[in-house]
Amino acid sequence: MTVARRADARFLLAHPAHFIALGLGSGLSPWAPGTAGTLWAWASFVVLQPLLGDAGFGLLIAASTLVGWWACTLTARHLGVSDPGQIVWDEVVAFWLVLWLAMPMGLGGQCAAFVLFRFFDMVKPGPVAWADRAFKGFGPRGGFGILLDDFLAAFCALLVIALWRFWA
Repeated sequence: MTVARRADARFLLAHPAHFIALGLGSGLSPWAPGTAGTLWAWASFVVLQPLLGDAGFGLLIAASTLVGWWACTLTARHLGVSDPGQIVWDEVVAFWLVLWLAMPMGLGGQCAAFVLFRFFDMVKPGPVAWADRAFKGFGPRGGFGILLDDFLAAFCALLVIALWRFWA
């Protein structure tokens, strides 16, 4: 039986998967690690997007999803919790997806995207809650589930943004 543990700086640096899954340290935030991870995603998007361009950022999201699946699976197993709140790579990649698909937009639009994504990620309505419940465990299925509910939250945020743009 695996004993649940809480990640710290030593755990973060003990394995590359931990460093990735914990959002390069943003998941160690003592307050709202998911929000801290999403803020880190936003800041890194602002820095990386001009350097990578649209195609490069799309490839980064795809690669980060695959690497994140492995990292989240392994880190959850090492923490002994099927979907620990300190794992924030799912927020990072999902919010990158929101920003990448919703751009161009100004700071106000990015703030709205942030609030919408965090709302859907925290409240977990409909399909987001289903994914959160359906894919639990310590193997690849569990790692996939860690990512899936955030991708569905991203989809919900993008749907609201698209409807807002359509009606505005």
